[in-house]
Amino acid sequence: MTARQGADGLSRVRTVALGGGHGLAASLAALRRVTAELTAVVTVADNGGSSGRLRDELGVLPPGDLREALAALCGDDDWGRTWARVLQHRFRSAGQLHDHAVGNLLIVALWELLGEPVDGLDWVARLLGAHGRVLPMSAVPLDITALVRSRTDDSPPREVRGQVEVATTSGEVLGVSLDPSDPPACPEAVAAVNAADWVVLGPGSWFTSVIPHLLVPGLFAALHQTRARRLVVLNLAPQPGETEGFSPDAHLEVLAEHAPELRIDVVLADASHVADAAALETTAAALGARLVMADVAADDGAARHDPARLATAYRQILV
Repeated sequence: MTARQGADGLSRVRTVALGGGHGLAASLAALRRVTAELTAVVTVADNGGSSGRLRDELGVLPPGDLREALAALCGDDDWGRTWARVLQHRFRSAGQLHDHAVGNLLIVALWELLGEPVDGLDWVARLLGAHGRVLPMSAVPLDITALVRSRTDDSPPREVRGQVEVATTSGEVLGVSLDPSDPPACPEAVAAVNAADWVVLGPGSWFTSVIPHLLVPGLFAALHQTRARRLVVLNLAPQPGETEGFSPDAHLEVLAEHAPELRIDVVLADASHVADAAALETTAAALGARLVMADVAADDGAARHDPARLATAYRQILV
C-alpha cells in the first residue's frame, strides 16, 4: 500500500479503531501520531459508574467510553492537554454529582440539545480539536450477557448480565451475546469501516470491549465485506476474571469462535509478553494472519501499552 502523507508528516491512511475503555484510548493515542484519517468506533454497553447512572436516568447511550476516546484524541499542546483533563475530571462530593465525569455531562448535554448522538460527539470533537472522529458502534444502548462457568465446582454454567458484572466475574467466560441481539449499527460507523484502508481491533477488555463489535450485525457485515486490511492488537496480559488464565493465542481462538468468518491480516503482540511465540504464530496463521512482534509495552511494569512505542509499531504496519 502506498501511504498518502500530508504536510504535517502524518499518513492519510484511513484507519478505523474499534474497542472501548483504556485499551482503545491507548490505541487512539498512538494512532493519532501516525494518521490524520482516524475514526474510533466505541462500545456502548457500559452499565456502571457515571455512565450507568446517566444511562438509567436519561435513557441515553452510556457516554464514558466515548469520552475516553475523545480525550485520547486530544493533542499534546496546551489546549489538548487541558481539555483532556477537563473531560476526565470527576466531581467529588457527598451529593448527586459525586463521581460524575465532566465529559460525560458535556456529551449528554449536547445530545439533549441536538437530538442526535453523532452530531453531539462531532461538536465535542471540534471543541477539543480532537485528532479524529468518535462514533458509537450502535445507535441504542446495549447490554452484554455472558455464559459463565464456575472455576471452583461442577455447577452448570450461569448467565451473567451487564458489562461491569461480566468484566468482574470470578468464573470462566464461555461466550458473550448482546441484548438486544440484533441492534442497529451506527450508519456512520458502517460507512467508516467500508471506506477504511485499515481496521484495528483491540487492545482492550476482550469479552466486553473487543468482541461486542463483532456481534452487531450491520457492523460485522461491514467488517467482513470491507476492502480494508484488519489488524488485531493483543493485550499484554489476561484480565482478572474476564480472561483469567488466557494465553495470547487463546484470545485469538475466542475471537474466531465468536466470528468464524472474519479474516485477519495482521496480529500485533508484545514480544516480552508472549511465552510461546510458535503457538501464537500458528493460531494467527490459522486465521490468515501474519504475526508481528514488537516492543509496545510501557517500562513501568504495568500491563499497558506505551503510546509512543505502539505508534512506532503502527507506523511500520499501516503506512
